[in-house]
Amino acid sequence: MTMTEPSFNEIISLYARYAASIDEERFDDWVGFFTDNCVYRVIPRENHDAGRPLASMSLKGVAGLRDRIYGVTSTVFHAPYYQRHIIGLPLVKSQDGDLLSVEANYLVLRTKRDHLTEVYNAGRYIDTIQVGSDGLKFQEKLCVFDSELIPNSLIYPI
Repeated sequence: MTMTEPSFNEIISLYARYAASIDEERFDDWVGFFTDNCVYRVIPRENHDAGRPLASMSLKGVAGLRDRIYGVTSTVFHAPYYQRHIIGLPLVKSQDGDLLSVEANYLVLRTKRDHLTEVYNAGRYIDTIQVGSDGLKFQEKLCVFDSELIPNSLIYPI
């Protein structure tokens, strides 16, 4: 079934709610932004541009996302910090039936307690968004970051 194209405001709202769920550490809500059979990858730009599959994080399906969140909330110990996502306006590249190809630049800032805020990660989202009766959901989210390194470790979703 082909759905009608969502409004630009609906797409902007998807990205804003996505960022808020991570920044507010509402990780169960974060999982809800994805289809059951989703792909979530955090990959350096160099690898993405060269077609190399090596990613810093690669998760498949909601079960993979939930496993990551369990690790973040229950098993990983790290110095506490806050994240803040700034996402540029999304660009709808194409629509094929109920799938949208969308890109948006992002910047993730990190603030450790008693430290200055620093740029943690910058890049672009390359997304496939499914338009369904339950709204917009990410079928594939590629977080293609510009630097070759991530400071320390990748803990929270990008």
